[in-house]
Amino acid sequence: MIERYTSKPMQYIWSEKHKLETWLKVEVAVAEAQAALGIIPKSAYQRIKSRARVNPGRAAEIERETNHDIIAFVSSTAESIGAEGRYLHFGLTSTDVVDTAQSLRLREASELIQAQLKKLDQALLRQTKRHRQTIMAGRSHGVHAEPITLGLKMAVFLMELRRQQERFSRARSAVEVGKLSGAVGTYANQDPRIEARVCRGLKLVPEVPATQIASRDRHAEFLCALAQIAGTLENISVEIRHLHRTEVREVEEYFAKGQKGSSAMPHKRNPILCERISGLARLVRGYAVAALENMALWHERDISHSSVERMILPDATATVEYQLSLTVKVIQNLVVYPENMKRNLDMTYGLVHSQQVLLTLVKKGMSRDQAYRKVQELAMRAWEQRTDFKKLVSEDIKLKALFSAKDIKECFDLKYHTRYIDRIYRRLGIAL
Repeated sequence: MIERYTSKPMQYIWSEKHKLETWLKVEVAVAEAQAALGIIPKSAYQRIKSRARVNPGRAAEIERETNHDIIAFVSSTAESIGAEGRYLHFGLTSTDVVDTAQSLRLREASELIQAQLKKLDQALLRQTKRHRQTIMAGRSHGVHAEPITLGLKMAVFLMELRRQQERFSRARSAVEVGKLSGAVGTYANQDPRIEARVCRGLKLVPEVPATQIASRDRHAEFLCALAQIAGTLENISVEIRHLHRTEVREVEEYFAKGQKGSSAMPHKRNPILCERISGLARLVRGYAVAALENMALWHERDISHSSVERMILPDATATVEYQLSLTVKVIQNLVVYPENMKRNLDMTYGLVHSQQVLLTLVKKGMSRDQAYRKVQELAMRAWEQRTDFKKLVSEDIKLKALFSAKDIKECFDLKYHTRYIDRIYRRLGIAL
């Protein structure tokens, strides 16, 4: 996890101190449930609740000897409790605490990510509304196709992001599970009522049935959801990078006063944030692959997944939160050049209207194949001779007999392409 790019709350969630604090939170909840059911003395629970303190330094010291983090945690924490410390971790196995506490930290990390998702949703919505009628060239295969609006392009991203928010909400629920069923999931040393009571208090769902661990398909789903979010952010960033190019320059990342784009070339204004977003998406996809690899474990448990999760869970959540914050910044401050959009639309001599001409010829009685060949012939001539396509259509001997002046005007009217934009917005529930 690169702390320079990570929010302080996210750093804290994945800190060693907070890990131990969350472990203790689970241990205290278990002791409370055990005392309520008469499994341990109520006085022991009260002592644990009031006296138990985590000591990261002491835990690290014990771990160097025991080479076992939970034993080190339990031993160091029990020292702060006194004799009743013997009831700490009563009837539990290590993963009961680790997995349950990890669910709590994943919930905290998810809340930070969802806050950024909401900010990006709002930023995209504003641009969607602002540029509803900002007309530009639509492109397929990177080549001019037909006119579109920047607002509609943003609406596509907005709807994709909203699907990602739904997916992430489901994935978050998948990992919010508690597991207190013991060494192989049989509850041999722990009454199942303890798990039910603790999970209810921590607002988690019991993992039933479990082995010694919560099943890792849950975590794979969570990481895949993060990878999909990263993919959407990359989709947005790649589009902006293309539109930012010198030859296009229809939109641009905001370039702050005093910012420099190149150590050698003072004129440079590069899409560095979008490039960073794209690069980090590759990293997050790798984390998802690692989570998928974690699903297959030996029998009721091995710990091959554990070392992986210590890396990928903090890094993936922190990376996606950071990517989101960058994308919010890019969208909020996006510089738009409508005059360049108009210039680029005109650079193909009106060829973006070719389908209107084709369809009008078909309506006039020409076969589709004949109409296509004729329009393509005129389109290629316009392109190769750098001649206005409308002029060629208007002056063609064969087409003069079919087209009225009104037909020509309608074929080359840009408003034809945006006439249903408002209807699309209403279908999406976007207020005009």
